[in-house]
Amino acid sequence: MQTAVVKRQFVIFKLENEEYGIDILRVKEIKEMMSITRVPKAAHFVRGVINLRGEVIPVIDLRKRFNLKEGKENESTRIIIVSVDDIIVGLIADYSSEVVEISSEAIEETPEGIGIIDQGYISGIGKVGKRLIILLDIVKVVTNPAV
Repeated sequence: MQTAVVKRQFVIFKLENEEYGIDILRVKEIKEMMSITRVPKAAHFVRGVINLRGEVIPVIDLRKRFNLKEGKENESTRIIIVSVDDIIVGLIADYSSEVVEISSEAIEETPEGIGIIDQGYISGIGKVGKRLIILLDIVKVVTNPAV
């Protein structure tokens, strides 16, 4: 009996030179970098909050969340607005490039000892041509307490 091949779409973004993907069903919009208001005593990876059309939204710096070296913001830096259950959160990425469709057969489980970021945040590795895209479990990225 054959397993049905399911195709899913992912919003692709970069941190350093690595490509990451978030299920498009979780992404509300992608914004250019904007003014962020710092919040005292927030987790180290929470940059602060933004005002998006009257709604106050927390913003997570993914570089800090994944313990990557700090990068420089530029005209390519984006805030990806995602929805996790009833929580709306912004995620700072170096660059957001495209939406790609990846079939279930092109998604591998995360190899042991990957070492890039906490494996608990990764739902798999998507293969698109010669590219490898780290697929994030955005629910865990947003809801897991600070490491």
